[in-house]
Amino acid sequence: MQFAEYLKIYVPKINNAIKDVYDRKINQVENPFLKDYYTELREYFLAGGKRIRPLLGIATYNAFSRNDDKVIVPCVGVEFLHNASLVHDDIIDKDDFRRGKPAFHYRFRQYHSNYNLKKMIAEDFGTNIGIIGGDTAFFLGLEPFLYNDFKKELNFKAIEYYKKAFIEISDGVLIEIDMVNQKDLTMEDYIKMVSLKTGALIEKSMLIGATYAEVHRVTPQLIKHISTFGTNLGIIFQIIDDILGTFGDEKKTGKPTDGDIREGKKTCLLIAALETLCEEDKRELLSLIENPNMSEFDVNRVKDLFKEADAVNICQRLADMYHTQAAAALEEIRRFSYVEEWEFFSDVLDFVIERTF
Repeated sequence: MQFAEYLKIYVPKINNAIKDVYDRKINQVENPFLKDYYTELREYFLAGGKRIRPLLGIATYNAFSRNDDKVIVPCVGVEFLHNASLVHDDIIDKDDFRRGKPAFHYRFRQYHSNYNLKKMIAEDFGTNIGIIGGDTAFFLGLEPFLYNDFKKELNFKAIEYYKKAFIEISDGVLIEIDMVNQKDLTMEDYIKMVSLKTGALIEKSMLIGATYAEVHRVTPQLIKHISTFGTNLGIIFQIIDDILGTFGDEKKTGKPTDGDIREGKKTCLLIAALETLCEEDKRELLSLIENPNMSEFDVNRVKDLFKEADAVNICQRLADMYHTQAAAALEEIRRFSYVEEWEFFSDVLDFVIERTF
């Protein structure tokens, strides 16, 4: 089954499963503010998103087991963890919009203004609610693993992957924050960071699907190939995300193209440029990136230096290398999986490296 068909069939079901979790929570609380809070979280979750992670979990399950919609519920847990990390990322990055719509913390900054709250400034109110919102989303993501039709031992194993993904994402974000202050970074440092920040949850999403399909009964080596494919898919995703974050179409990505530059993020573009430019241009680039009050001219100059270093093509070739490794792992997976799902994984791999949003 092709990726486009999977989207058409499963995204509405994934969204319904997300909605069910929040609707139950909204119905359980009586406090009016709590109802508003959970309603805003539900709307934030349902405002968009490609649902790549739960789709990968579902497809992995279907690849090795009979096609059964009961797997949708536990596989949706990873989408809660993903969105929890996005809520916190937007606070860390000071991004007020996500997917072209208000970020969760910004929604409550607006909420503050609408209700004319006096005791706390709007920015602090939004940030505080946003921090709690990310935490809430993480813990609500455990519910799909606790209330489903699978055996307890499989649920416990899936929760272990969920826990590992949370820890690895957090470690990746911490390393990314520290990298802003580091100067002598290599592309290897970057890959290690994104393997945690982005690759971990994509990998664990697939391993959760494999858990419910009881793939470990087929061959232990198969788990290793699934892990390799998922991690590499995540690395490719982040490399392309970095490129789009600076040179993408804002109307398609829903985010401004100056954010990463102004924050001084050590994206693959910046590292590639620093490894390629002459010493004079390298010093200029570092000086620009380290300026906390960058002008629009400064941002555009950074982009020009990226172009002079051919950073986009360098990063694209890096993504191609991980695409080759992922494709090799997929060939091993194909030997044990149903043809329909193998086609899905192949499509996802191509979509991630070719995407423009």
